[in-house]
Amino acid sequence: MKAQGPNATQIEYWNEQAGPAWVRGKSLIDAQIDPLGRAAVDAAQVRVGESVLDVGCGTGQTSLLLAECVGSDGRVLGVDISAPMLERARQDAAELPQLRFEAADAQTRDFKRDRFDLVFSRFGVMFFSDPVSGFANLRSALDASGRLAFVCWQELARNAWMRLPLQAMAPHLELPPPGDPEAPGPFAFADPERLQKILDRAGFRATQIEAREQSLRVGVGGGFDAAVDQALNFGPAGAAFRSAAPEQRAAAERAVREALTPHASPDGVRLASAAWIVTARP
Repeated sequence: MKAQGPNATQIEYWNEQAGPAWVRGKSLIDAQIDPLGRAAVDAAQVRVGESVLDVGCGTGQTSLLLAECVGSDGRVLGVDISAPMLERARQDAAELPQLRFEAADAQTRDFKRDRFDLVFSRFGVMFFSDPVSGFANLRSALDASGRLAFVCWQELARNAWMRLPLQAMAPHLELPPPGDPEAPGPFAFADPERLQKILDRAGFRATQIEAREQSLRVGVGGGFDAAVDQALNFGPAGAAFRSAAPEQRAAAERAVREALTPHASPDGVRLASAAWIVTARP
C-alpha cells in the first residue's frame, strides 16, 4: 500500500524495513510471543460463529488461531499495513474460507459496512499517529454488544528480552536518541493511566488493564545462535545494527553473545517480559 495518510511513516517503515525482516524471522518471532497472543485470545473469550477483526495481524499467526476459534460459521478479517507480512500470511490461510486479509490502515479504514463481535490485536495497536482517533475508528467496527481485546508492551525497562541486547549493543552502535515515550512505537502504551484515558476518549468503557509478566524464549528452536541473531536484528536496535559498519556489527554481536550467555537454558534463552492485556467494550 502507498505510504500516505496520517501513518505514512509507519507504512513506509513496515513495508521497507521491519516487514521484510519480520517475514525472514517469522518462525522465531511467532514462537517467542505466541504465549502472550494466546493469553489475549483467552481474555477475549472468542466463541464459535463470531466475527473478528485482527488489527496489525502481521504474518497471520493470531488470525489463524482466531479462525480456529470461530470455526467455519465465523469469519476473521486480518488487516495490516505491511504488504510483505500480508503476503506471507495469505500463504498459510489458503485453506480457511472464514479467514481473509486486507492491506489497510486500521486508524482510517472505513468500517461502517462491517460489524464485528470482537476487535483483537497482538502488539498491533501501538503505532497509530492519533491513538484516540484510531481506537474510535475500531469502536465503529464493533456491534453495540461487541468487545475489544489486545496485548501491548509495558515499558522497555521491564522487558529484558529487548532491553538487555540494546544495552549490550549501545557502546558499539550509533543509536538514535530516546524519543517521545508517547510517540507511535512498541512502548507507546507503557503508561496504563494514559492508555485508560485514550480508551475513555475513544468511547470505550468497562476497561480492564491486567499485567502479564513472564519469561519469553528467544530464538526458540534455533539454538543459542538463533537467539543472538534475533536479539541483534529485532527490537529497538535492529535498524541501527543492520546499517552499521562491519566492524561495529562484529563488536555488537560479541557483546550480545556475552550478555545472553548467563540466560541460556536447555529450552532456549529465557528473558523477562512485561505486557498489558486489555479488554473493553464500546
